[in-house]
Amino acid sequence: MKHFLPTTLILAGITGWISCTPKETEVAQEPIDETYAVQTEEMLIKVDTLYTDFDNPWGMTWLPDGRMLVTEKKGEILIFKDDKFTGEKIQGLPEVWTVNQSGLMDVALHPKFEENGWIYISYGKPMPDSTSSTTIMRFKLEGNYATNQEEIIQSLPAWKGGRHLGSRIVFDNEGYLYYSSGERGDTPSNAQDLTNSHGKIHRIHDDGRIPEDNPFVTTEGAMKSIWTYGNRNPQGLYFDKANNKLYETEHGPQGGDELNLIEKGKNYGWPVITWGIDYDGTPISDIQEKEGMEQPLSYYVPSIATSGMTMVTSDKYPAWKGDILVGALAKMHINRVDMDGSTAGKQEIMLQDIGRVRQVSQSPEGYIYAVTQGTGLMVKLIPIR
Repeated sequence: MKHFLPTTLILAGITGWISCTPKETEVAQEPIDETYAVQTEEMLIKVDTLYTDFDNPWGMTWLPDGRMLVTEKKGEILIFKDDKFTGEKIQGLPEVWTVNQSGLMDVALHPKFEENGWIYISYGKPMPDSTSSTTIMRFKLEGNYATNQEEIIQSLPAWKGGRHLGSRIVFDNEGYLYYSSGERGDTPSNAQDLTNSHGKIHRIHDDGRIPEDNPFVTTEGAMKSIWTYGNRNPQGLYFDKANNKLYETEHGPQGGDELNLIEKGKNYGWPVITWGIDYDGTPISDIQEKEGMEQPLSYYVPSIATSGMTMVTSDKYPAWKGDILVGALAKMHINRVDMDGSTAGKQEIMLQDIGRVRQVSQSPEGYIYAVTQGTGLMVKLIPIR
């Protein structure tokens, strides 16, 4: 069995392009099953490996009774208790379109879950003519069975292929639901087209209704759920409740992954402006900035393949508090972004080669968890000092 040798690097001054297949391509690796300690720049932590048998985990959340739910792209939700897999899975979930990057993706609880019991998922829904749609639905649990299922919104029109579905779900302080939808890969211009749902961040009520103060409600022909546009493939979304701010990470092409502060009605530029090039080495755009289009808080050249993200709010990691942690798929690490308010500062690469980190989350108890594809892990970061 391959052993993991952790390293800590600074992401600074890195230049050049990745000469490889597209960074979202899946990579097989041997699982890692050991517990070890690693010195990061600011803290000494123990990395506790809790599970080693995932195929392609995507999202995770915790129920008030302490159980943890982790989605598998192939259409399963695994149930954990006390950091151990119970052997149980949620039954009765909808059929999912498991082509390429499409499948069962994120999972999130309603902010008032203890009152209403709603659990939300995002998934690629199979549609006619070999098309699919990023879909948000909600359900309740009776035992381990998904009941009261309600589909609340789809990204339309349905699209062929299984690339760039986006997928993340978050709620803000007022109970609005935000979800991300990728531009579906083969048609980058979707992201600039307000008449479709693709390449956007959307904002809806918890039951799918459209808020009256959404920015394009009165724009003729526009999808009324759109909150922002010009987003390529947003696979990370986090709402900072203390400061009422929404952050997003999105895949660039070859280079140009982004960390963004998401604000109402703004255009984030794809594919008109980008810091990346195409996978064959040809330019996508000859400009990186344009009036009326937002610049990222940080961008990555070469690409790290940004995925799920969280902000450290726990007192268990005092040196990281307020920082953003981003999963890196292609570069196989956790990227820590030192935040000063909404300004991104220096960055640190942590747990290099642990696997394709799909999601990083903070538990209700304040611990950081991450799940990986390829190595199939769930790990828990335990602070030592």
